[in-house]
Amino acid sequence: MNSPRIYADFQNLDDFNRLRLTCAGTLQELEHQGIELQEGLVLTLYTDDEDDQGRPDELRAEGVVHYDEDGLCWVAAIDWAAIRHASDEGSPDARPSGTLVSGQ
Repeated sequence: MNSPRIYADFQNLDDFNRLRLTCAGTLQELEHQGIELQEGLVLTLYTDDEDDQGRPDELRAEGVVHYDEDGLCWVAAIDWAAIRHASDEGSPDARPSGTLVSGQ
């Protein structure tokens, strides 16, 4: 089973290099897909990027959701070495930048 695919701002990090799941685009997609964050939930997170020719080619990574008690927000721990481009997966569902939910 595939994990839900959710937009995240890969620049929005906490002090432990976890993605904060607080940007508007993330919250909109979670609501749209009816996903309630919970401890240990695995998500496929993506953000805008492009290839060397300037074509949309989003970055993706799996993340494990945790609640940050100190930051009072949900975060996702990802393996930064496992980030990949949609084109690396041969994925036809890579969205052009203009169709992403904006949240930054």
